[in-house]
Amino acid sequence: MIPTEDASARKREIEEKLKQEQETLSFIRENLEKSDQLTKGMVSILSSFESRLMQLENSIIPVHKQTENLQRLQENVDKTLSCMDHVISYYHVAKDTDRIIREGPTGRLDEYLACIAKIQKAVEYFQDNNPDSPELNTVKARFEKGKELLEAEFRSLLTRYSKPVPPILILDAISMDEELEVQEEVTLEHLPEAVLQDIICISGWLVEYGRNQDFMNVYFQIRSSQLDRSIKGLKDHFRKNSASSGILYSPAVQTKRKDTPTKKVPKRPGKDDVLDIEIDSYIHCISAFVKLAQSEYALLTEIIPEHHQKKTFDSLIQEALDNLMLEGDNIVSAARRAIMRHDYSAVLTIFPILRHLKMSKSEFDSTLQNDPDKEYNMPKDGTVHELTSNAILFLQQLLDFHETAGAMLASQETSSSASSYSSEFSKRLLSTYICKVLGNLQLNLLSKSKVYEDSALSAIFLHNNYNYILKSLEKSDLIQLVTVTQKKAESSYRELIEQQIQTYQRSWLKVTEHLTDRNMPVFQPGTKLKDKERQVIKDKFKGFNDGLEELCKIQKVWAIPDKEQRDFIRQAQKKVVSEAYRAFLQRCANISFTKNPEKYHKYRPEQVEEMIERLFDTSA
Repeated sequence: MIPTEDASARKREIEEKLKQEQETLSFIRENLEKSDQLTKGMVSILSSFESRLMQLENSIIPVHKQTENLQRLQENVDKTLSCMDHVISYYHVAKDTDRIIREGPTGRLDEYLACIAKIQKAVEYFQDNNPDSPELNTVKARFEKGKELLEAEFRSLLTRYSKPVPPILILDAISMDEELEVQEEVTLEHLPEAVLQDIICISGWLVEYGRNQDFMNVYFQIRSSQLDRSIKGLKDHFRKNSASSGILYSPAVQTKRKDTPTKKVPKRPGKDDVLDIEIDSYIHCISAFVKLAQSEYALLTEIIPEHHQKKTFDSLIQEALDNLMLEGDNIVSAARRAIMRHDYSAVLTIFPILRHLKMSKSEFDSTLQNDPDKEYNMPKDGTVHELTSNAILFLQQLLDFHETAGAMLASQETSSSASSYSSEFSKRLLSTYICKVLGNLQLNLLSKSKVYEDSALSAIFLHNNYNYILKSLEKSDLIQLVTVTQKKAESSYRELIEQQIQTYQRSWLKVTEHLTDRNMPVFQPGTKLKDKERQVIKDKFKGFNDGLEELCKIQKVWAIPDKEQRDFIRQAQKKVVSEAYRAFLQRCANISFTKNPEKYHKYRPEQVEEMIERLFDTSA
């Protein structure tokens, strides 16, 4: 039992602690109340601040928007004023450019082109914005006037500064240094550099903006005239010097001063001096033509657009080339007349020309863009090349003078007179010469055939040319001359022809390979094929159909001029393809590989034969 005193003390202690706790609780309550009051006060202040901010924002935003609108309006006004100034300037273009256009571009090309550029922009503006305005017609007329004056300036500059090349300079260009044995570098400057740059500038403008090609005709006409005059000037210079001094020039004679020869060519007994001078003059003119044409081409590439260069160059050199050929024909005619007078030695005068042409052939061909590897020089249909027909024609014409030609070849074998040799010896030499021509022709044709990307067309090309050569030899006495030294010439050509036919026939393997048994499914009658097996048969039909259509489309435009050969190749191809196709159809006759057989079995065998029958027929 707890004593009474202890209990009283314990009670007091408890009461005392309770009182302290009540005081603490009361303190906490007071602090909470103060905190609530402070919070309410802060919320009130924040609310008031927020309200004021909103009022400020509501006041400022309209002002800000108004400011933006004002700035935008200011910018629009500035742009409008600028556009107005720009537009108004177009209405003043005709007036502002009147004086410069009237005075023309001479001596002020840059300023003139800048002036035309303004007119051109005005034309574009009125076309886009006011096509019915009278101002458009005004600036259009001004633009056309400016273009006409540029064309006139182009013609004027070319005419004024294009001069024939002096004969001495041409002789310098075509002669060689005797000691160094290398070609001297002689620059043929046709136009002053400043003038050339103006011409190039005008040409570029006419192509890009003038939409005009007439200036190209002007160019080749003026330059063609100068080329012809240059060669004629050389010819006159050469004849005067030769006639007055009795000394003849020759490209084989290397000189240090081209207007003063250093070596005399001895006159041969009985030779016509006039013809001798003509031949030496002609040889020089050939070399001059090559050099001048080369320099003309170099000039032309700077002035004429690339895709018009070949056509313009061909037109430019045509007159000079025609005159050169005409003069050559005259020399040959003179030789023919001499032969009719039984003066066979006169034919010997032509040999220096032939020798010179042979020496300069590669350079001549290069100048005339006659590159055998250029596709534009090849017949698209694989027919006989012009080179082949010309070579055969030359050999056939040679037959008219076979005795004289044989004697000339014999005379080259030794310094003795050709008459001391038998006609059989001369005949053998001529046969060797003809065989060399044919051999070189064959090599040339083989090289040309490689231009074709399609090996089958290459084979058709060689077949046509070899066949043409063989038939031409057989139709004339040429074959008799050829067999003097090549007994098997005919059989050799027939082998070549057969080889090309076989090469051509291989092109059809990509069609007939679909008709073979390769990958063909093995099946029993009535057995249902798997999807994979049905697809194999479908692919075979589709491959054959597509290949047949493609080859017939391509080869229909190829040509085989010889009807006998054409029919033979057609028949052989019809037989091979038709037999393979019939056998394939027979194997597939009882196979159910599709619900739409007509989709795959597109052609009957007779139709396939008809398609092949139309090959090599450009009229089909």
